[in-house]
Amino acid sequence: MDEDAGQLVRAWAGAMQQPAVVAGLEGLFSAATGAIAARGPACWASGRCCNFEQAGHRLYVTGLEAAYTLSRLPTHDGPLHELTIDGLRDARARGGCPFQVANLCGVHTIKPLACRVYFCDRSAQTWQQDVLERLIDGLKRLHDQHAIPYRYGEWRAMLEMFVREEVGDGGSPESALGLE
Repeated sequence: MDEDAGQLVRAWAGAMQQPAVVAGLEGLFSAATGAIAARGPACWASGRCCNFEQAGHRLYVTGLEAAYTLSRLPTHDGPLHELTIDGLRDARARGGCPFQVANLCGVHTIKPLACRVYFCDRSAQTWQQDVLERLIDGLKRLHDQHAIPYRYGEWRAMLEMFVREEVGDGGSPESALGLE
C-alpha cells in the first residue's frame, strides 16, 4: 500500500474515535432512513442490489463510511469477520458485496449511504439519485467540518485499502481501526 493510502486509512479510522464525527455520520444515516420512509420503496430481500454485476450498478462510498462499517462489525468473529484480500476477490468474482449472506445484507444496520438509498424497485430509480446527492453533500460537509480527508471510491476497493493497511504494517485488523 502506498504511504498516502495508509495515511488516509489511519485518518478515517481515527475519525471513528471522535463522537462528533460518528454522530454526524449517524445523523446522515437517519436522514436517509427518513427520506426512504417518505418514498416507501419495495424491498423484496432478493439480494439483487448486493450483486452489483447483476443489478448493473456500482456502489461508491467514502473512506469514512467504510471505516464506520468496519469499526462496527459484530465482534463474535473478530471486528472484521473474515474480510481478507481473498474474500474481496471472491466477492468481485461473484459480482457482489463481501458482506452479502445468501440474499441478505450482513451489515444492514451499519451499511453506507448508497446502500441505504439504492433499491431494485424500478419505481425508486428516479428519486434515489436526488436523495443520495443531498446526503453526499452532507457527508462532504462533515469531512470539511472535521478536517477529514475526502475520497470517494468503489466499495470493495475502499474496503481493500483497509485490509491492505492491516496486512501491510503487520498489524491486526483491529489495529488499523484503532480497536485494540
